[in-house]
Amino acid sequence: MTKSKINIIAEIGTSHEGSIEKARSLVDAAADSGADTIKFQWVYADEILHPNTGIVHLPTGDIPLYERFRQLECAPSFYKEMLEYVHSKGCKFCCSPFGLKSLQELLQIKPDYVKIASPELNHYPMLKALAKYREKVGSENVPVILSSGVSRLEDIQKAIKIVGTDNVSLLHCITSYPAPESEYNLKVIETLSNQFSIECGVSDHSLDPILVPCLSVACGGTVIEKHITLSRKTSGLDDPVALEPEQFALMVHTVHQSEASLRHYGKELGYERILQQLGDQFGDEKIKAVLGDGVKKLAPVEEANYGRTNRSLHFLGNMRLGEKIHADDVAVLRTEKVLTPGLSPDWLEKVIGKTLLRDVKAGQGVQREDIFLI
Repeated sequence: MTKSKINIIAEIGTSHEGSIEKARSLVDAAADSGADTIKFQWVYADEILHPNTGIVHLPTGDIPLYERFRQLECAPSFYKEMLEYVHSKGCKFCCSPFGLKSLQELLQIKPDYVKIASPELNHYPMLKALAKYREKVGSENVPVILSSGVSRLEDIQKAIKIVGTDNVSLLHCITSYPAPESEYNLKVIETLSNQFSIECGVSDHSLDPILVPCLSVACGGTVIEKHITLSRKTSGLDDPVALEPEQFALMVHTVHQSEASLRHYGKELGYERILQQLGDQFGDEKIKAVLGDGVKKLAPVEEANYGRTNRSLHFLGNMRLGEKIHADDVAVLRTEKVLTPGLSPDWLEKVIGKTLLRDVKAGQGVQREDIFLI
C-alpha cells in the first residue's frame, strides 16, 4: 500500500475542557478516524488576552472571554500525558503555544510539531524564541507549522523571515467560525508554496467535511487541519465548527481518494477529475468560488477583524501621564471583543522605556500618540 504524503491533523484544541478522560476519548476518536497527527492548545489566559477584553456568548451563558480561557488552563503534566497517549495510538503530537511560557514548557516535552496559530503569526517575541531554540537544537528536531488566517502576505513574509523554511510548513486559513467555503481561495496554496518553496496546506474552519479538504489536495496541499469533537452540541469553544468522529473519518477517506486520483492520473488530469467529482456534488459554480483567484489577501469575512484577532501591544494596568513604560507594563495580546488594537508587536522594544504623554487605561491598545508628540 502506498504511504500517504498528506498529514491530516485532528485539532482537539481545548475541546477536552481540562478533563483527562475526555481528552483520551477525543484522542481515541481522532486516531480511530484516521488522523495522522493530533493537536492540542497550551493555554494560559494571561498570554492570550487582557481580562477587560469582553464577553463571549456560550450556550451555558455569557462569560468574560478571559475567564473562559482561565477555565481551560492545564498543568504541564496534562500535555505530557497526552503526548504519551497520542504516541501510544501511533499518531504524532502537535500543540500550539500562545506565549513565551507555554512555548518553553511545550518544547520541554519535545512535541512532534509546534503549531503557530493564525493569531500568533505576528507574535514576534515568541517566533524569535522558537527560532533561537531551533537554531540551538537543530531545525530537524523541531518541525513547525504556521497558520496564516487573518493575515496579509507581508505578515507571512515577516514570520517566515524569523522562523525560516527548513522543516516548516504553512497552512492557508480563514479565521472565521464557521468560515464560508466560497471565500477560501484555495488556489493560494500553490501561490504560497511556490513563493516560499515550502510545504503548504489548509486549516479548515468550514462546516463541510469534504469540499475544502479535497479541493486543497487538488491544489497541492499536503497538510489538512480540522477540528474534531465528540459532539457539536458540547460546550467547547470550537465544538460548533468541529467535525464529529464519523464526519472526520469521512473526510480522511475522501482526502485519500483525492490523493489517489492525483497519484494515478497525474497532477493535471487528477486535478480535473477531483474538480469534476466535487462539481457533480456541489455544483461547478461553488467549486469555482472555493478555488478563487490564488491571490493572497484577507478574506472578506476577515477584514473587520484584522488587528483584533492577531496580536498587538496592550497596557496591562492603568498608568498616568509622565510615567515611564517598563517591560511588565505592556504585553503582546489579542484585542478580541471591546478593546482597541494597539501598535504592532514589532514596536515592543521601541515602546519600552518611553514616557507616557497621557493617561492610559488597563487593556488599552498602545498608540503612537501615547508616547510620541505628533
